[in-house]
Amino acid sequence: MKKTTVKYSQASTDFYFETSFSQLKEIVDKQRTVLLTDTNIFEAHPAKFKGWKTIVVPAGEAHKHMDTVSSVIEKLIGLEADRQWTLVGVGGGVITDLAGFVAAIYMRGIAFGFVPTSILAMVDASIGGKNGVDVGVYKNMAGIIRQPQFLLYDVSLLKTLPEQEWINGFAEIIKHACIKDAAMFKQLQQNDLAFYQRKKAELQKLIERNVKIKAKVVQTDEFEKADRKLLNYGHTLGHAIENELQLPHGFAISIGMVYAAHLSQNLSGLKASAVNQIIEVLEKYGLPTHANIDMAQAFDILKMDKKRQENSMNYIVLEKIGSAKVQKIDLKELQTLLNN
Repeated sequence: MKKTTVKYSQASTDFYFETSFSQLKEIVDKQRTVLLTDTNIFEAHPAKFKGWKTIVVPAGEAHKHMDTVSSVIEKLIGLEADRQWTLVGVGGGVITDLAGFVAAIYMRGIAFGFVPTSILAMVDASIGGKNGVDVGVYKNMAGIIRQPQFLLYDVSLLKTLPEQEWINGFAEIIKHACIKDAAMFKQLQQNDLAFYQRKKAELQKLIERNVKIKAKVVQTDEFEKADRKLLNYGHTLGHAIENELQLPHGFAISIGMVYAAHLSQNLSGLKASAVNQIIEVLEKYGLPTHANIDMAQAFDILKMDKKRQENSMNYIVLEKIGSAKVQKIDLKELQTLLNN
């Protein structure tokens, strides 16, 4: 078990790499721990939950809302969980969001940790302390920033991951490469999804590299005042179309990254060759790069994005592959650019 500790402003998070689910009992007190998971994970790995107090919720983004939060809290009350207990989210990004949010508000805060079971959750959703739920079509509109005590990485859990979810997660890996790591972008160009599915050691190294990219950005800017905003590359439009088109998160973000790359040509001088390379890599890993978007509807949702400041939007653009910046764009100008 390989451990890395990252210190944030008010807490520290331990990252356990090259480990297995069975070692969770070495990190938490089993008698005072509740696992939160969804029906898909519970049915795929029933043996792993034996002997653990477990709450199972319906799978999917459609259930990441306040009604589910209330049901989980009622079950915690039924288990007589107190403030000395720990809640562990075992699942993808929906579960880690729910677990972190519930832990933040149950009895005004209990300890929590994550065992991410998808690529998306491993490299993105579970890192950085953003925990929240959707309100209608508005993603993560209710939430809090609070760091987990630990994350346990067991890549063997990915064996049951559907192909679409592998593809979904690689969108965030490509995003990290676009904004922070040109060398990793080249590595992604040289390989493909099948390579990482076959090579466990290479997959572990890739996941750890992405975890450290995001953890370092969050450590520098925990409450999203500066550099952390760069992690939203592709997300402004991506979030707006995710629910509209009923797309998996990574698929919507992939389309958002392509739009942002084209915007970058106009706003920050990104070369056309770089735009083409980004599109080629996204398509190589099975991600969509365009869709039939009702831009008027998408823009109505986009206007309520948390990155909006009065009549402008903080949009993430690329200067080159591996280097990004925050660009403030007037909303009317943004609407014109997106419609072109």
